Amino acid sequence: MIQFVLLLSRQGKVRLTKWYSPYPQKERTKVIREISGEVLTRGPKLCNFVEWRGLKVVYRRYASLYFCMCIDQDDNELEVLEIIHHYVETLDRYFGSVCELDLIFNFHKAYYILDELLLAGELQESSKKTVARLITGQDALVETAKEEANSISNIIAQASK
Repeated sequence: MIQFVLLLSRQGKVRLTKWYSPYPQKERTKVIREISGEVLTRGPKLCNFVEWRGLKVVYRRYASLYFCMCIDQDDNELEVLEIIHHYVETLDRYFGSVCELDLIFNFHKAYYILDELLLAGELQESSKKTVARLITGQDALVETAKEEANSISNIIAQASK
């Protein structure tokens, strides 16, 4: 089971966190500090698995971002690397060519895509087409809600004149 997901920049800034196990806030900041220190200082030729507190951290660097997932000791590391790659491919398909700024300014979309892929720390949907279809449907709902809100605010503005 995936315990948590972290997206870190090369400078150590947290771009996205998702916790599937309960951690108090103080513990979360300590965990982020420890893992970012561990992952960011590793050389590029070293393997992408780190033993940490009786768990395993599996990470992969894409451009300027580190995608980290903490898993149980007996989970398959290669499967988690595939899940990370699947998430990045899905982000890439949605944003065109995804970059760090896309995740900063559209973090809610990144969380939504992650929620479509993972449920309670387990892979929920492995089909990229299905995830893309669900995200497109969500975007359509958001646009419809925005249009309705604009039309209602226009009606209110005209009525108050």
